[in-house]
Amino acid sequence: MKWRVILEPDPETGEWAIWCPELPGCVSAGETQEEALENIREAIELYLEPDTIQLAPGAITTEVTLG
Repeated sequence: MKWRVILEPDPETGEWAIWCPELPGCVSAGETQEEALENIREAIELYLEPDTIQLAPGAITTEVTLG
């Protein structure tokens, strides 16, 4: 699966900020571009991990399909 990411240099520290626009709040950083890319890969994997959900009695889990 491919995700678009944005790399941006920090002029004060010289490090790289990186984020995935399609995943709100999925951000990371690194001292080099390569390190930032490695870190955002891990951040995306963690972002996409399903959370354990506590359901109320009688709740129904289902799925929907878009377009």
